[in-house]
Amino acid sequence: MSIENQLETRIPRWKILLGGARPFIALALLLIVCMISNESFRSAQNLLNITRQVACTGIAALGMTLVIIAGGIDLSVGSLLALSGVSAVMVMGRISDPVTAVIAAMLVSLGVGALGGLLNGLIVTAGKVPPFIATLGTLSIFRSLALYMADAGTISSSNDYFRAAGGCAPLGIPLATICFLALAAVFAVMLNQTAFGRHVCAVGSNPRAARYAAIPVDRIRFGTYLLAGLAAGVAAFLFSSRLNSISSTDAGLSYELDAIAGAIIGGTAMSGGKGSIAGTVAGIFILGIIENALDMWGAPVNLHGLVKGLIIIIAVLIQRQNND
Repeated sequence: MSIENQLETRIPRWKILLGGARPFIALALLLIVCMISNESFRSAQNLLNITRQVACTGIAALGMTLVIIAGGIDLSVGSLLALSGVSAVMVMGRISDPVTAVIAAMLVSLGVGALGGLLNGLIVTAGKVPPFIATLGTLSIFRSLALYMADAGTISSSNDYFRAAGGCAPLGIPLATICFLALAAVFAVMLNQTAFGRHVCAVGSNPRAARYAAIPVDRIRFGTYLLAGLAAGVAAFLFSSRLNSISSTDAGLSYELDAIAGAIIGGTAMSGGKGSIAGTVAGIFILGIIENALDMWGAPVNLHGLVKGLIIIIAVLIQRQNND
């Protein structure tokens, strides 16, 4: 009997299904409670605002999910977002044609994000530096470069097309929300339906066994960091276009923590080897709804972090109980 079959005989199927459904059950219950407790919360405009507010963090969380499943961590995504956004807006200001400028800004944002992810991947795989230390270092590097380029200030854009892209809402749905959900679908297919996704799970579960199975462990880990960097670049373009500016000091601040929190709440194991994109989407929406509800309930802003921290700890404790 294979190891997978042995595990299935030990763990009841209903328990496995319940474990995967927990983030969605929590999201549904949270929505019901918030809608009952506050009339303003259940307005369509407020719900759309929540999706817009969590979209950029959510995109960063998609890449983070792959990194964590592969057994890594990326603390630099927030700073990389700031660097990508600053680079994009600066390039856009140097091009006279407004349409060309927006296209160039998008390409630069994606390119800088990819380069940042590539650097992280090389340090972790070729340099053999532990992911926590590697990305802690690049967190400082990326933020410092953003501050230097923007002179520690805010860079604004006067491009009407850029502003229009940020405020675009096809069928009343914010463009950032559409991009988030579309990328989530792409990442979900990649994780669940491709050899790359299966290898990501195998590498995170047991790197040594993956090597014995002829899986290119370093290449897979490198790929997850590259995808996380690209996701940060996409988020940077959407973030800066929505505000029509970007702050080198505040942009992307603590995004890495929110991205990690969304993945963990969604069921991604910090030890690697297990997780889902759909769960991460649910986790990100849970964080966004809680933030919105606390504002409506008049909770002190300085206590929002306390609530978020408690939720993360509870999610990890639930994971540990399931593993035991």
